[in-house]
Formats: sequence, structure tokens, C-alpha cells
Amino acid sequence: MTSLKPLLLLLFLIFSALTLADETFPLPAELQPDVDFWVDVFTVYGNDEGVLHDNRHLGVVYERLAISEKTSRRERQRRVEKRRKALQAVLRSLAFGKRDNLTAEEARVLDLWPAGVSNKTLSNAVGRIRFQQGLKDRFQQGLQRSGRWRDHVNKEFSALNVPIDIAALPHVESSYNPNARSSVGASGIWQFTRSTGRRFLRVDHVVDERNDPFAATRAAGRLMAYNYSITGNWPMAITAYNHGLGGVRRAMHQYGDTAYVEILRKYNGRTFGFASRNFYVAFLAAKEVDQNVEKYFPGLKAETPTNYSVASLPTYVSVSGLTKALGTTSANLEQHNPALQATVWQESKYLPKGYELRFPADSLQQSLAKLVGSLPSDVIFSRQLPDMFHRVERGDTLSQIAASYSTRVSTLVALNNLNSSHRIHAGRQLRLPAAGPAPVIPKTPAARVPEPEPDEEVVAAEVMPSDVASAFATSLLGSIQTSLLSDPSDYSVADDKTIEVQPLETLGHFGDWLEIRTQRLRDLNGLAFRTPVAVGQRIRLDLNTVEAKVFEERRVAYHRTQQDSFFREHVISGVIEHTIQKGESIWILALRKYDVPIWLFRQYNPEVDMHKVRPGTKIQIPLLTDVESG
Repeated sequence: MTSLKPLLLLLFLIFSALTLADETFPLPAELQPDVDFWVDVFTVYGNDEGVLHDNRHLGVVYERLAISEKTSRRERQRRVEKRRKALQAVLRSLAFGKRDNLTAEEARVLDLWPAGVSNKTLSNAVGRIRFQQGLKDRFQQGLQRSGRWRDHVNKEFSALNVPIDIAALPHVESSYNPNARSSVGASGIWQFTRSTGRRFLRVDHVVDERNDPFAATRAAGRLMAYNYSITGNWPMAITAYNHGLGGVRRAMHQYGDTAYVEILRKYNGRTFGFASRNFYVAFLAAKEVDQNVEKYFPGLKAETPTNYSVASLPTYVSVSGLTKALGTTSANLEQHNPALQATVWQESKYLPKGYELRFPADSLQQSLAKLVGSLPSDVIFSRQLPDMFHRVERGDTLSQIAASYSTRVSTLVALNNLNSSHRIHAGRQLRLPAAGPAPVIPKTPAARVPEPEPDEEVVAAEVMPSDVASAFATSLLGSIQTSLLSDPSDYSVADDKTIEVQPLETLGHFGDWLEIRTQRLRDLNGLAFRTPVAVGQRIRLDLNTVEAKVFEERRVAYHRTQQDSFFREHVISGVIEHTIQKGESIWILALRKYDVPIWLFRQYNPEVDMHKVRPGTKIQIPLLTDVESG
């Protein structure tokens, strides 16, 4: 009898671990077909094929199509549309009640649905046929690449109390490809957008840490921990990584914090599309494959991590001087330091002071720190080179670029001979004040085009479709949540035409965005003259001039500009918990003791009533670090 005790103890521990995993990442039975679908996409369907399926009931897969991922978009659309129309004709026939004398194709399609499926369900399915490209080959490559960084991911996540299972998420986002770039400007293995990345990373024209798997992993862990602190559960924290905290909080308020099935099946937020709806179940599928590699990819071997020597640069260093000292090439140095931008490799900028340089230890005769410390005086500098040009990235606006270089939009317009009818295209080089005015080139007289206003935003368009490493629908994200993914504030207009007042907002802002007089809002809400609105207060809007969608877009753009400006100079380096003592004020704590703007404090404490906080209340305070310049 005593010999069974070790076995029983082992079985108990295994059962406890499985139970804990289920509690951390629950999988309701209703969502199992969705997970199975994505497992097949990741392990069964190759990159040279895809499937036509129902976009709400993922277990309904109509057929498998041989379409290589290299097939042109037009040809793919033509072939998919041809089969989609054929399937729609079958579904329409069945939706009219046909159940006898079925053709072979009609019988096959009907059998894909549960017995007794209603005509209404089949009718609704007509417009839900979607094509999904297979990802087997890409997922396999991602599993191999992931070995380079998995130890680092596990270490960083463990330190932040983030489940290490979330290391499977980059398989969905980027296939662990550090060169992954999405059509909405997300970058790196964790696919940070610029706005979200700047909260935790340095992102500018000299260093973009989103592309450094080591720095980006630390930031991803902090973002996940933050999401969890707001949502209280991992399914919604992971969904917020894709959809944004604001939208996820609205869904939770509508259906319940842990109503995962109802949220993923029924929530109809305007930007809660296919990608957001499937992000959590796709993660669960990736986790299943990631943790059972031998089952799905027998014999696969992950790459081994590089043993790096690391040194923080005490001053500015030229690329040519550093490569000579290391006995390497700039291309080899770039391979191990992907955060450094093209400005550095083109030598229009030095490697910046404070940058954490990496190089394989096996290639060095001494530590990197000693080597850097002994660099000759002619390759180290006390100042950074001045900015001469800016290479436009996808999603850049003139106002953002001007703010980055402490200049004005009107100055950029004049230096680069821009007209308001011209979009700034990704890849274009913009002259900056240090480069002086461009040479005057005589032009053929043309009709005059009005110049842009000084603060007008001209968004950079793509010259051509980007080569997106992740085929999971990152490009399907709506504009609102990609702007403010990490902001849990509710910027939407409710069905009763009211909004919740957020920090930095006034009645004047609302009037401007609605194109009405401020007094109209005072009359509508019974507000006396000069009475300010309070954060958290609900205000009724007059939407007769501007529709709700336009108001929301203007509102989000305002807050995006404010937050982007702040995070050009500061990054969030950590979080501490503070317990409110008697007599303490949120405003005094945030602004004076911790030097945190109220809007950022509220993002970390969205449920706290700032006007009625009680002693004993625990609040989260983000710790800020200044961004290194140059």
C-alpha cells in the first residue's frame, strides 16, 4: 500500500497542474471547435493551400483549395470568389427548405451542419464564407526560430508573474520572425504598434526596440501584466493585446468579466472583427501545438540561443569604428542588434549613448564591455550627429514627425515643397531643418493647391503592399483600437448619445469635435456658465451636425496625439502599488509625489473613483523613466 503513495502523489500533482492551467486559460466546450480549426490551420494546411469556412462557426469547413501564398492577390480573389459563389448557391437552396432529392454537393454541405439545422441559420451562413490560408510551413519555421529566445521569454515572464504559456503568442503574431512588419505598422516578434511600443520601449528614428526580441519581450510581459491588472483574467488580457483594453472592457461590462463564449460569439463592437474574435482561441491553438511539438511536427529541432556578450555604450560610437574594433562587418553587427535603425547603419547617426549592444561571445577574445571601454578616441563622440533627413514609415503623420524633431509642420512643408493634396509615402526622405532648404527646381506653372494648416495630419500611405510575416489577420484591426490599444478609457458614444468625460477633455473640445457651440452642450446638460465638466461625468451630445463615428475618431485622434507626445519623452519602467492613507488625494499623489499625469494614472486605475477615494484603497502607480535622446 505504501508503494502506491509516490504514484498517487505524482498523479495528484499532474491533475493539480492541469486544473491550474485550465483556470488560467479556460477553454469552454463551445469554443473547442474554434481551437481545433486553428490547430489545423497551424499544422495540417500548408502554405500552398487554404480553406473556405464559416467565419462564425469555424468547425464548418466547406472545402480545401490549393492556392499558393505566392499567388497574386487578384488571382487568389478570383479563384476564391468562384468557389464562394458556388457554395452560396448551395446554401441558398438549402435555406429555402430543400431537404429531399439533394445533389451530392448539397448533401455534402448539409452534412457539415448539425442535424436539424434551421433555414435561418443556413441563410445567415451565405454571407459568412471566408478563406483562410494555411500556415503549417510558417508555423514550423516559427517553432524552430523560437528556440533563440524562449529561455529569455520564460525568464522575463516569470519575473513579472506572467504565465510562460503566453510565449506561444508570437506564433500567432509573427511566427517568431523578428523582421515581421504588418500593414498597420506593427513590428517585431510581438507586433507592437508604435503608440503601444512607446509606452515601454524606445521607438524613434535611431532606435526601434520593437525589433529587438530581448527588449520587446520585456515590454510584452509588462503589457500583458498591465492588461491582466485591468481585466482580471488572462483570456480578456490576451484579447486586449489585439483589440485594445477599451473595447474589451466594454464587452466585459455588457456580458460579464468571464463570459468568454458570449463575448467572443455575441459582442458586436464596431471594430471587434474576425481577428479580435479569434485571437484568444488562436492563442490556445498555438499553445497546444507549442507544447506538443513532437505530436504535430515529429523530429523538429528548435534553434539554440546565441551566447551573447552585452555592454551598455558609455558614449556615442561610429559604426565603422566599432566594426573595425570587433573585427566584423556592419551587416553582421546589424544581425545581432536589430533595434538600431537604418540611420545608424548608413552612418548618418552614431550608435547612441546608453544603447545595450550585443555580440556573440564566442567571436570575441575579451568581454564586450572591456572592448567597448578601450575604443580609440577617434571613434567615440560626446554628441550625436544632427538630424538631416527622416525616412517616412507607414502610419507617420507630418505632425508626429515635426514633434519628434522639435520643429513645425509648416517648416517641413516648406523644406520639402509639400502640398496638401500630396500624401507622404512610406520610404520617402523628408528634409529636416539641419539639412537646410532643398535646391529650387523650376516647375511648370500649375493650378494653386491650398497649403496644409500648421497642425494638419497627413498620413503616410504605403507605396506597395507590405510583406507581412504573419498571415493571421493583424491588418484587419480597426483604426480606433490600433491607435490606443493600451488605453482602457471608453471613448465611444453610448446608444443614449452620452459619453464619459476623460482627463484632458473640456466642453470646448466636445464642441469643436461636434462642430457646435459649447453653449448648446451646456443647455443640453443643464450646466451653468463656467461650470467645468468632471472626469467620469456623463455628458449628453448633440449629434445633429456630426455623426457618432466621426466624433469618436476626432476624440481618439486628440488623445493619441497627447499620449504619443508624452511617450516620446517617457517610458513605463515598472509599477508599484500604493495604499491610500487618510487625508491623501489622488491628484496630489499622482502629480506631486509620483509625477504621473492624471490621464495615465486613470489608465492604470480605471475603476477608481478619483473624487471619492477611501483610505485603504489600493492603487497602481506606473513608474516613468526618461527616454534617452540622440
